[in-house]
Amino acid sequence: MAKPLVATAPFTGCFGCHMSLLDIDERILDLVELVEFDKSPINDIKTFTRPVDVGLLEGGISNDENYEQLKLFRKHCKILISVGQCAITGGVPACRNTVPLKECLEEAYLNGPTVVDGGVLPNDPDIPILLDKVYPCHEVVKIDYFLPGCPPSADTLWAALTALLTGKDVGLPYELIKYD
Repeated sequence: MAKPLVATAPFTGCFGCHMSLLDIDERILDLVELVEFDKSPINDIKTFTRPVDVGLLEGGISNDENYEQLKLFRKHCKILISVGQCAITGGVPACRNTVPLKECLEEAYLNGPTVVDGGVLPNDPDIPILLDKVYPCHEVVKIDYFLPGCPPSADTLWAALTALLTGKDVGLPYELIKYD
């Protein structure tokens, strides 16, 4: 019988949620027995190879590339999980939402204290185009589960994944989702 497929995506964030997944320590060996990874920086597969059972999303949606990748994840994944505050609320990257994009770019590239010789706005066609703000994933596509935290603990990720993959309820105990 084929193992369930898991894909992961880092959008605009710090990669802490992926690090938390790796922090399950020796349970990573148990996870590898339960699942196979498809598109993910964990295995460096860049494109979907087939339909995926679970997609783990880290980070907010801040540019056209993030937006298109998120749409692909929704298309290819049966279940999508927003992992961490950036995916759920936009997190720290969404602090730029309080400043109009034009003003933000001018401050960073033209008028900032470290700008030398007047600066220049980035204009390379390979640089993704910034969106007007940083969006949480659920404002772009339907999300099935949310795992809060910055980042969620390794135990929270482990409990949620193993519950999903073994057909159990994903209801997590308070101890795994409290942040006080």
